[in-house]
Amino acid sequence: MAFDIEMIKAVYSKFPSRVEAARKAVGKPLTLTEKILYAHLTQGEANSSFERGVSYVDFNPDRVAMQDATAQMALLQFMQAGRDKVAVPSTVHCDHLIQAEIGALADLKKANDKNKEVYDFLSSVSNKYGIGFWKPGAGIIHQVVLENYAFPGGMMIGTDSHTPNAGGLGMIAIGVGGADACDVMAGLPWELKFPKLIGVKLTGRLSGWTSAKDVILKVAGILTVKGGTGAVVEYFGDGARSLSATGKGTICNMGAEIGATTSIFGYDEKSEAYLRGTERGDIADLANTIKSHLTGDDEVYSNPEKYFDQVIEINLSELEPHINGPFTPDLAWPISKFAAAVRENGWPAKLEVGLIGSCTNSSYEDISRAASLAQQAVDKKLTAKSEYTITPGSEQVRFTVERDGFLGIFENMGGVVLANACGPCIGQWARHGAEKQEKNSIITSFNRNFAKRADGNPNTHSFVASPEIVTAMAIAGDLTFNPLTDSLINEEGKSVRLEEPSGMELPSKGFAVEDAGYQAPAADGSKVSVLVDPKSERLQLLEPFKAWEGADLKGLKLLIKAKGKCTTDHISMAGPWLRFRGHLDNISNNMLIGAQNAFNLETNKVKNQLTGEYAEVPAVQRHYKQHGIGSIVVGDENYGEGSSREHAAMEPRFLGVRAILVKSFARIHETNLKKQGMLALTFANPSDYDLIQEDDSIDIGGLTDFKPGKPLTVVLNHANGTKNEIAVNHTYNEGQIGWFVAGSALNLIKEEID
Repeated sequence: MAFDIEMIKAVYSKFPSRVEAARKAVGKPLTLTEKILYAHLTQGEANSSFERGVSYVDFNPDRVAMQDATAQMALLQFMQAGRDKVAVPSTVHCDHLIQAEIGALADLKKANDKNKEVYDFLSSVSNKYGIGFWKPGAGIIHQVVLENYAFPGGMMIGTDSHTPNAGGLGMIAIGVGGADACDVMAGLPWELKFPKLIGVKLTGRLSGWTSAKDVILKVAGILTVKGGTGAVVEYFGDGARSLSATGKGTICNMGAEIGATTSIFGYDEKSEAYLRGTERGDIADLANTIKSHLTGDDEVYSNPEKYFDQVIEINLSELEPHINGPFTPDLAWPISKFAAAVRENGWPAKLEVGLIGSCTNSSYEDISRAASLAQQAVDKKLTAKSEYTITPGSEQVRFTVERDGFLGIFENMGGVVLANACGPCIGQWARHGAEKQEKNSIITSFNRNFAKRADGNPNTHSFVASPEIVTAMAIAGDLTFNPLTDSLINEEGKSVRLEEPSGMELPSKGFAVEDAGYQAPAADGSKVSVLVDPKSERLQLLEPFKAWEGADLKGLKLLIKAKGKCTTDHISMAGPWLRFRGHLDNISNNMLIGAQNAFNLETNKVKNQLTGEYAEVPAVQRHYKQHGIGSIVVGDENYGEGSSREHAAMEPRFLGVRAILVKSFARIHETNLKKQGMLALTFANPSDYDLIQEDDSIDIGGLTDFKPGKPLTVVLNHANGTKNEIAVNHTYNEGQIGWFVAGSALNLIKEEID
């Protein structure tokens, strides 16, 4: 699979002049983030008027990466754009639809049978439009991208919220919805609110049990799940340069959990070593020619408070291993305090399952360090007290760690190797007994641990840690065990201690693979047919959404007033619903079924204002749609956090919801709503959320004079005849207002291409 060396040469050829022009235009030293953003401006000119967190700016990304669940809808949309071929290098990766149940071979075979029509569609549409296709079993999108496509100074968008993984190699990589991907593949500029900048200065060096994962677990505890919203997190300092490229990727990957637009490290010797280790020495040679431009200016890092909106400093030499959770990835516990937290909070101390791998921690370094502990368990005659699973990140990693004996070590400890896919990390886990909904604990090296995410059981207390800590905990089977200080009793009744883990950043024999799982597209796709069965329950060709009718919206029914956390998992669940990602009508049956109704504190039970009866959210909304009545959804803070899942925006639009009114939005979800022609609104006064009543009919005024920065008016018509008029804000610019008027961004694209 080619990594587009000519494209990279073109990017690097313009980099120095654009960076110098940007430095002159803004009149100050530049961060790495600014250098890359300015180098990818559509117009090629920096502007000192760009206001962080406010100004919308157009960029030209270098490539697009899509995972199979979101690629279905993205490519169904692209098929309507009128192009013969994608405008930028693009790839599809089949990693989300493989369910973990038995083991790698059996699970992959089952997935190929079960998802054949989806894989055939993705393969054929990729073949037709010039898109690289990574087959099921090839690996998880972010690991495959890091191994094959990420390059320092590049810009990539991906239809997955953990796309920032590529920031470990110095790339601005941002998770987006499928509509954004469709725009870029169609050759249009990509719009982003110019981000705020958070600088994280790393000093010292990691040692012992502490790993790169602990850096982001610590940062998550500092910033919380929304502390990075609207910002890029840029890591720098001697400590940053000491981390492996894949360790940096781990940190950037999980930056999605703090709401960050993306995270990034500068190009250094570790980056170069990884590029050469993955047979991309020619990219390293090119990067070395502009090395000074692939990191922030010295003045920035010497006085970071002057150039970043916020600065955090972490001494790696003093950093403890962390365990975060349960139920949220920002509840951070240093391991020295974790056992007490388990006891004080009454969390189940018995550990049922330990799971390592996923897109966050599945590198050769991760696997080798975890294997060193598994080998100790075998040597010290310790039997793992918990179930233990291993998910390799790619076929290249899997093949290499098997060659080097690590998988055999895990199996000797009782571990089960799962397919090279997302699996339990995204809810694709057929966990036996989860349906009983018993209270239990698991620990993973994944990135997210929201309730019900891994196994569908709301009582599963899920904790996040490094692969090393997960492995040690699985051996002990006890969450109160601290491997840094505590002993275990082995099969012979002797007290033994686990020694510090050890591993290698890169394999001494180099990486190896027999079949990476890549399919190159046809040179001429004009005669290739895209495979979609009109009778399919999993794939459905799209119809354009209707344009705005040109008037203010009157008589909208309140569909649901969601209370508390409402992630994209609450709005459009994953797990078994993944099979309908290419069929908008069918998947809309999961719309908001996980959101808590503020009026009865139940999920998937809302009042139908036409009948007075309570029913499931999708059923009530379909009833409104049948009667030609629009509706509105009201939400709390950080509405739509989590996955980049654009279905969470498309489903309400498809079923007739006209507006989402919340206290605040997560970035990706707000953009996704705008792309689909929805109104994404926020309370000017957050306390007005309390004015919303269950039987409200709602009017939205000011749309006939819809302008950037101008608030709209919402009238709450209560059932008792009273009303409240409130102001609501929005962040639409002129172009985004055009999406609303046209009915969707895709409608506008078609008009421009036609």
